[in-house]
Amino acid sequence: MRKHLNKIIIAVLALSNTLVFSQEKDTISTGVINVVKPYTPTIADAFKVKEVPSVDDEETSTKKEIKYNIFSFPVASTFTPAKGKAAVVEKDKPSKLYDNYASLGVGTYTSILGEVYLNHTINRSQSVGGYFSHHSSQGGIPDLLLDDKFSDSKINVNYANRLRDLTWTVEGGFQQQQYNWYGLPQAMVDEAIANNIKGGHSFFGAHFGSDVTFENTYINSGSFLFRRFGDNQGSGENRFVVKSTFDIPINQEEIATDVVFDYLGGSFDRNYMTTDELKYANFQIGVTPKYEFKQEDLSISLGLSLFYLRDNEASESNFYIYPNVTASYRLVNDILIAYGGIKGGLIQNSYYDFASENPFVSPTLFIRPTDQLYNAYVGLQGKVSSNMSYNISGRYVADRNKALFINNNITATTQNYSYGNSFGIVYDDVNTFSFAGEINVDVNRNFKLGIKAEYFSYATGAQNEPWNLPDIKGSLFLDYQIDAHWFTGANLFYTGERKDQFFLNDGSISTPFTVTLESYFDANLHLGYHVNEQLSIYAKGNNLANKGYERWQNFPVQSIQFLAGATYKFDF
Repeated sequence: MRKHLNKIIIAVLALSNTLVFSQEKDTISTGVINVVKPYTPTIADAFKVKEVPSVDDEETSTKKEIKYNIFSFPVASTFTPAKGKAAVVEKDKPSKLYDNYASLGVGTYTSILGEVYLNHTINRSQSVGGYFSHHSSQGGIPDLLLDDKFSDSKINVNYANRLRDLTWTVEGGFQQQQYNWYGLPQAMVDEAIANNIKGGHSFFGAHFGSDVTFENTYINSGSFLFRRFGDNQGSGENRFVVKSTFDIPINQEEIATDVVFDYLGGSFDRNYMTTDELKYANFQIGVTPKYEFKQEDLSISLGLSLFYLRDNEASESNFYIYPNVTASYRLVNDILIAYGGIKGGLIQNSYYDFASENPFVSPTLFIRPTDQLYNAYVGLQGKVSSNMSYNISGRYVADRNKALFINNNITATTQNYSYGNSFGIVYDDVNTFSFAGEINVDVNRNFKLGIKAEYFSYATGAQNEPWNLPDIKGSLFLDYQIDAHWFTGANLFYTGERKDQFFLNDGSISTPFTVTLESYFDANLHLGYHVNEQLSIYAKGNNLANKGYERWQNFPVQSIQFLAGATYKFDF
């Protein structure tokens, strides 16, 4: 007990000394502390903990690589995704194309216009077809002394066979035309004389021909044509033409070569002034080699034409050489393309060609070829936009023995065409300068527009004037699909002044005078309606300016004309 008491007393004394010492060292005043300004921390007072702190350890343990394993097992699912569908674009139903059609129309002047086109596919490589057309009018032009009715009928059949290495076609046809020499100069011919004139003139023609095209051979194509043409005045003409195109390899280059053989022979019962028979016969052989060079925007064709002409009636032979050079260069892509060239050739004139251009010719023509020394031209063409194109050109042509239509003189003969109501042919050396401009617009697939104008200037040799050649020609065509059913279109033609010869007969002497035929404007319009995919009805208006102009001297045309009809498309 005594021992424990001593320990307690020692501990109390030690604690008392410690408290006394602590009180003596305390310097903190217990007074009031006044804060002059509150503490506002700043960025400078902060410190940034490093993202990668420095490690002072002498040894750094490497992290142990941890591998993860996924224990997968199939889980049954009842979810079925819906199938995706493409967006539907509304579009028009495509029009069905038919292989055949028939059209019939009737109109003023008791006009009839009919067409039938047939085509039948035999198998994958063979097809056969045919075509028939008829256009006639019973006439009715006022103040005429002779009948002015006309008719034109054509029929054609064809067969085509398309094989692996070649395609060949054969076709034949027949044509019958009837016109009248109704253009009497009434100042010179009275009604009493006209009552004894039978002005009917009929033409007939038949042809047969074939074409063949080869693939992957040096012979590219070949063709032949035989045509028989005549009239009811005892005239007859035969023409036989063979053409071929092939390539001649020379030093790894190919020279494209055209070869033609052209025979023409015919006769007329008489010439215009006498009863002597007129005969003509010639054949020509032509060879046209050319080399084509193309490099980027430049394209050049270099060649010449060689012709041999044998005139059997005159027992004469001649050899001709003509240039055949063309070139084109893209100045600005498709926007501006410059082109030019100079060509020439021996043009085979025929009775068929003359009667097709002027059906009022007399069956007393002297037929001979035209020697076209050269036909030089330059021009610019291109596209202003994606739907508008243009073509501007200038041309200079030198023709020797160019055929010109001229009004026949009134003679003492009693032929139905000898009263100044027919046309003959004269030949002259004519140089022609022309300038032409053309614009074509395809606004869309429903609207198309084309405008063309051409100016001519002539220089003749022996003749006083370039007979019946116009100084200006212009045309405009328009096609517009208004909607799914309605469609319309227009064709406008303008022909400038022409010169012709008028003969004043005082009973013994005929004195020629030059006359000027007035320019004319011909406007034609059509409007149609598609009843369904197969049947359409239409109406046409021709010569809407209502002018009985003279295309040829003393031959006025029918004034304003109307025609209505229908077209039906079908398949067998």
